[in-house]
Amino acid sequence: MKIKREIIEKIILHAKKDAPVEACGYLAQKDDIVIRHYELTNVDKSNEHFSFDPHEQFQAVKDARAGGLEVCAAYHSHPHSPARPSNEDIKLAYDPQLRYVIISLANGKEEVRSFKINDTHVEQETIEVIDDD
Repeated sequence: MKIKREIIEKIILHAKKDAPVEACGYLAQKDDIVIRHYELTNVDKSNEHFSFDPHEQFQAVKDARAGGLEVCAAYHSHPHSPARPSNEDIKLAYDPQLRYVIISLANGKEEVRSFKINDTHVEQETIEVIDDD
């Protein structure tokens, strides 16, 4: 996954802002580079799981499509656990085409990882951070 540095910084900031509740949202790409993020409300207000606000979710997808972008990933934070999918994350990963990005804030360290999840098969993928020219 290729992602602009400013987007990585914004999703980490979102994770910190929403902590101890899990932050969540979408990432959208153009020409295979993530250039936009959509912060969504975690309606569960939980530090262990999340659910998107359906209205915000629809608006984000609509906005991305209108801007010629493709929603390519869902992201969420793990305020107190590592940047790897939990059993619940794996169970709820409904779209094998979507990437699942996890931001960990555990132990005062920031870590961002991306995964492809298909049924129970989890594969970590490399994140290439792209600096603006």
